[in-house]
Amino acid sequence: MSRTPQEEANLALVMGLFEHVLGPMDSARVDEFVAADYIQHSQLAPPGRDALKAFLDMIREQTPEAVHDVKRAFVDGDHVTVHYHVRRWPGDLGWAVIDIFRVEDGKIAEHWDVLQDVTEGGPNPNGPF
Repeated sequence: MSRTPQEEANLALVMGLFEHVLGPMDSARVDEFVAADYIQHSQLAPPGRDALKAFLDMIREQTPEAVHDVKRAFVDGDHVTVHYHVRRWPGDLGWAVIDIFRVEDGKIAEHWDVLQDVTEGGPNPNGPF
């Protein structure tokens, strides 16, 4: 199945967010990607675009060596889903994360996330990625 030009643009927007904002934790570039009336559903962050900026600044201060390793991304209409591995510091097993973004008028309008600890061992030999 091929993507529409709008889906390609939505995917590029979200991947740009990862490259320029979430990877480097650069709150100064949030406005380029995120709508002014951004709706946050994450239970880890307060609502709103300004709160997202403050959250990114706090995370960058607490874990400056954090890595967001994107494994796959999917787009369906105005929704983009990204599956990635967050490691907060060297040696951290981190989290398997799925973010869901809704895009409207060329900006990220809404965000949901689901996180799971990455562990060693366990009953399933298949990793989360």
